[in-house]
Amino acid sequence: MAANPATNQNNTSRSIIIIGVLFFIFGFVTWLNSVLIPFLKTASQLNNFESYLVAFASYISYFVMAIPAAWVLKKIGFKNGMSLGLVVMAVGALVFIPAAMSRTYTMFLFGLFVQGTGLALLQSAANPYITILGPIESAAKRISIMGICNKVAGALAPIIFGAILLKNMDAVEARLEGMGAVAKSAELDELASLVITPYAIMAVILVGLAVLIYYSALPEIETDGEDETVAAANKNKTSVLQFPNLLLGTLAMFLYVGVEVIAGDTVISYAKDGQGIATGVAKFFTTYTLIAMIVGYLIGTVTIPKYISQQKALQISGILGIILGLCAIFTDGYISVLFISLLGLANALVFPAIWPLALNGLGRFTKIGSSFLIMALAGGAILPLIYGYLADTFDPQSAYWIVIPSYLYIWFFAAKGHKIK
Repeated sequence: MAANPATNQNNTSRSIIIIGVLFFIFGFVTWLNSVLIPFLKTASQLNNFESYLVAFASYISYFVMAIPAAWVLKKIGFKNGMSLGLVVMAVGALVFIPAAMSRTYTMFLFGLFVQGTGLALLQSAANPYITILGPIESAAKRISIMGICNKVAGALAPIIFGAILLKNMDAVEARLEGMGAVAKSAELDELASLVITPYAIMAVILVGLAVLIYYSALPEIETDGEDETVAAANKNKTSVLQFPNLLLGTLAMFLYVGVEVIAGDTVISYAKDGQGIATGVAKFFTTYTLIAMIVGYLIGTVTIPKYISQQKALQISGILGIILGLCAIFTDGYISVLFISLLGLANALVFPAIWPLALNGLGRFTKIGSSFLIMALAGGAILPLIYGYLADTFDPQSAYWIVIPSYLYIWFFAAKGHKIK
């Protein structure tokens, strides 16, 4: 049987550091979408709905690949699975090179889907790993620490890539309006080529990390074991579908990831197109969203479970999301955009709390249950597309009504849903 790192403090600390690096990496890659959406909207001349296919391509891979990822992890283990996930992400980054050279939007989307496939493998390994690495009561605290790593990277990503891809974008868009077809095509080709160097560098870094993880001391952990209480409760269980807390938690995760992606990936475009804020200023709003999330994670590491329970933190998050969403809808200008960024504070503790509440008591069904939660990350594919459709049909601000029922359901799961066994 593989050694349990929770029994050895040194192993646990090393494991947390390694998993923290992984959370940093997929945070950086995931939150690049906030820059890619307005960048590709201009480079590929898209409407709102089409531009949010960037988020769709990234997140639908979780739905498609979660079950295969669980099968891969069962065959090769957590550590090798994480290494493989990084290699797959590198392949996705390399796809951006021919996509940029041909300025083919569908190829960009394919590259994002491949990267999402690697992320699905990483998430399928890393989230249950950190959840089971210690007592279930403090799982939200450990995932909050991982969230800080993830969101620090997410805060840096739009600043770094925004400086490269969105530099002088307002001037570029103004020039495009007065150009003929040939000159416009040449200008757009030059714009698209900006992604080649950064994504090539990204691919090299990801391969290097894959090698480091492969040769690291990261131990395997046992996820199929059950203590006597859990084993007795699950004696007659034959399917993961017999756990209502998991199924309700899966829907909560779906809605949560949808509103998290909306808060982070739409805010730059909303600032530009919805409130007339210059690109040079608008490109920082996703960073503000991620900073708000980091603040929320820090609050979580201090307060959970010492002062408030995981359930109570989730209830507060749902209520705060409703309040901030309504404020964004009924205000204008910088204030409205800042309320969207502040949704990061409401979102911070949702992901860490859903995992342990949804997986509690699953025992030998933990791995497949984790796959359900990973599949639910497809909410980041569906809800932003709905937002984009509503933005085109009505306006970008009114489209934010979509977040209100989502946060209401998150509150319900925290208050009642997770207790249903």
